[in-house]
Amino acid sequence: MTPENFIVSKAVEAIKALYGADVDANALQVQVTRKDFEGDYTLVVFPLLKISRQSPENTGNAIGAWLQENTQEVAGYNTVKGFLNISFSSAYWNGLFRTISATEDFGQLPPTGKTIMVEFSSPNTNKPLHLGHIRNNLLGWSVAKLLEVNGHHVMKVNLVNDRGIHICKSMLAWLKKGNGETPESSGKKGDHLVGDYYVEFNNMYKAEVEELVAGGMDKEEAEKNAPSLKEAQEMLFKWENNDPEVRALWAKMNGWVYEGFDKTYESLGISFDRTYYESQTYLFGKALVQKGLDMGIFETEADGSVWCDLTADGLDRKLLLRGDGTSVYMTQDLGTAEQRFQEYSLDEHIYVVGNEQNYHFQVLKLILKKLGFDWADSIYHLSYGMVELPEGKMKSREGTVVDADDLVEDMYNTAKETSLELGKVNDFSEEEQDQLFKMISLGALKYFILKVDPRKTMLFDPKESIDFNGNTGPFIQYTHARIKSILRKSEAQGIAYGTEAVKDDMELSAKEIRIIKILNTFPAKIAEAGEAHSPAVIANYAFDLAKEFNQYYQSTPILKEENKDLLSYRLELIDTIARTLSKAMGILGIALPERM
Repeated sequence: MTPENFIVSKAVEAIKALYGADVDANALQVQVTRKDFEGDYTLVVFPLLKISRQSPENTGNAIGAWLQENTQEVAGYNTVKGFLNISFSSAYWNGLFRTISATEDFGQLPPTGKTIMVEFSSPNTNKPLHLGHIRNNLLGWSVAKLLEVNGHHVMKVNLVNDRGIHICKSMLAWLKKGNGETPESSGKKGDHLVGDYYVEFNNMYKAEVEELVAGGMDKEEAEKNAPSLKEAQEMLFKWENNDPEVRALWAKMNGWVYEGFDKTYESLGISFDRTYYESQTYLFGKALVQKGLDMGIFETEADGSVWCDLTADGLDRKLLLRGDGTSVYMTQDLGTAEQRFQEYSLDEHIYVVGNEQNYHFQVLKLILKKLGFDWADSIYHLSYGMVELPEGKMKSREGTVVDADDLVEDMYNTAKETSLELGKVNDFSEEEQDQLFKMISLGALKYFILKVDPRKTMLFDPKESIDFNGNTGPFIQYTHARIKSILRKSEAQGIAYGTEAVKDDMELSAKEIRIIKILNTFPAKIAEAGEAHSPAVIANYAFDLAKEFNQYYQSTPILKEENKDLLSYRLELIDTIARTLSKAMGILGIALPERM
């Protein structure tokens, strides 16, 4: 039972005893006492004045006196106007802490019976993953983990955009400029190699546009009629009509990319329960387009293209099929949405996609509703902000992105350099050092990205992220390692601790009570983060808890404590802190080291 619920239940008893009245527990308001007042939790008295027929002060004092006299957990009270501030006894906090420390899965919320699908990553197969993809992947994986601890059954899925004009551009550039180059012959990861040819296509295309403009053609016309673009469009048409040569090249180059993606996912600790491929799902949408035509909600233009007119809904006309019969992204998303809800009976489908696609998902839901799918309201677009660097935005087609693989490697090297400078690994073997550097670098990267509310655009600074002080992953990792060091020393000295060390009569300091309060809010923070789809809530909770431990450690003797009962209690307290930090950071996909 939470402290708030405990006060409500006792207040109901007090009101019955004092005034002979039954009061609805839902009508009582309890909140954390403001810092500038004495007390732990505050009962709002104003709604009770009709029952007591007394002033706010007298009503508060009467209830407070009854609680102190009849409830051993209440140590004191004071009333300020219409607010009854209640102070709990050490017995209450000890009982609460005993429950927390004894609960192995503390923070895990009960099963809801709901099935939620989280789709994230969704890369194009014409380039390697970059910093923007990293935010998407880390956010998607963490949100899925967060929903799991909220009691839902969660499926993590990836939809690979493995067809379309983008991959045809890379294929065409490879045919013209590649001279048979492969990942093996070049020594490059396959996704990097294909990405190089996407940049090469853009160079070819820009040169052709400039040549056409120099010849007197309008720029807009030149951009539509550049030979390379025409060839790429023809290649897409051949692909959709199963041309064997185009399909063979497509399969070969995509195979290179998949191998590269898998290595990047592995390095980030990202996994999926199922992977879909656009090449296998885009036809589902075509069937829905025909359904919409039959229902009269779509219309065919003279060129054969199919549109949905949403102007009456305050939007615009949306293209669903091109004149040549080829699909667009919306076509595919309509089909895959129907497929997934039919296959899994989903309660919610979460798309983790950048905020530049807000309009796309608004249109998707509206068209699905027009098609008669009631579950359209169960689609949720987790719209996240872009990641920028100190030097500005990234552009894939110009080759100015921050590559995910390079970033992971750079983070590792920075973690190694920083750790060696601080002398934190002098007694580690080379293998232990390598494992620690990977743990620190990924912890720094993941925490720095996930501590920011998903909806905000963020500035990523690799050097700032790896700092061992401040609101960073390495700071929390070091805090965990420090606690583990204390516990190892206590074990070496034969000092016992455990839940049995938590006795009701143990007198607690204000700092110890504050730590117990923070520990106790962990389930509520998980619920809050799950409701908001925001791992940032958990990241900042972990930082607050780690910061509180460090302040406690600086002012409170632990191993030097002479009172054996108090020593055992404090060891159990910091062990519970370490376990809670591990659970919280685990939701973010961050491992905590045993020593640093």
